Amino acid sequence: MHVAIAGNIGAGKTTLTKLLAKHFNWEAQLEDVVDNPYLDDFYNQMERWSFNLQVYFLNSRFRQVSQIRESGRDIIQDRTIYEDAHIFAPNLHAMGLMTNRDFENYKSLFELMEGFVEGPDLLIYLRSSIPNLVSQIHKRGRDYENSISIDYLSRLNERYEAWIHGYNKGNLLVIDVDNMDFVANPEDLGTIINKIDAEINGLF
Repeated sequence: MHVAIAGNIGAGKTTLTKLLAKHFNWEAQLEDVVDNPYLDDFYNQMERWSFNLQVYFLNSRFRQVSQIRESGRDIIQDRTIYEDAHIFAPNLHAMGLMTNRDFENYKSLFELMEGFVEGPDLLIYLRSSIPNLVSQIHKRGRDYENSISIDYLSRLNERYEAWIHGYNKGNLLVIDVDNMDFVANPEDLGTIINKIDAEINGLF
């Protein structure tokens, strides 16, 4: 069983991944932000480090997905390989922060990798408004995220919505997190768990 959580920066992916892993007794695969050697440099100088960062994420997530399939265990993954390729890299390219040459190289690498991976059994998309994302980002207070602009988040949100609208890799569950607090309110978490139960029961 491979479940993945998708969503913009600050949508609550990591927190929900941990909560669901605990509830369902799934193994959590978290995004590598602590050991990522490019993140600080990227947020300080996006144009210089965008390609390096995206290739690092692509490598990291390809490795994750390969291990998930080989393990045979029930795993919940924080962010997917598709988000890098369909949202983050094209957005950097569109903003002029990744050169045409680097973007074409990146796309070619992703297309090669995509032939070796399968989509998750269930994708959970956390839909959020920009004000909610900004609030969550400030709340967690990561230094390197201080420079993230509202324009950058808005562009990502537009790409997320377009990607989800055409998503065809497997089962999809969309959760609007604007009026939810699944950390402080057990009822909100319970609502999400019930929706996932219904999806999982439909899979088998």
